[in-house]
Amino acid sequence: MLIYKIFRRPEWVAFHAAGQTLGAPIDLADGYIHFSTAAQVAETAAKHFATESDLVLVAVEADRLEALKWEPSRGGALFPHLYRPLMAADVVWDKSLPLGATGHIFPEGVF
Repeated sequence: MLIYKIFRRPEWVAFHAAGQTLGAPIDLADGYIHFSTAAQVAETAAKHFATESDLVLVAVEADRLEALKWEPSRGGALFPHLYRPLMAADVVWDKSLPLGATGHIFPEGVF
């Protein structure tokens, strides 16, 4: 099962250059890296990145991540949280996540 992380472009560039990341400022504050499932990622984008256009959507295979926990979050739904650095080798693919007139335009096949 693929899970998704949204990065701002500078966060993605830093991650790509370093080969690993502890995530965005909210991840650092919470002590884990926030991910979303395919069913959750559009709402995550709308809630946390509503006006941001230069984003990168990263897909990761959940079954390959040790230290991944499914924990209740928004509305009591279970969200995947990673309790270790995200490594570049964990990434299955990355694609731009542009902002359109009615919201973010997700790559084909995410939903």
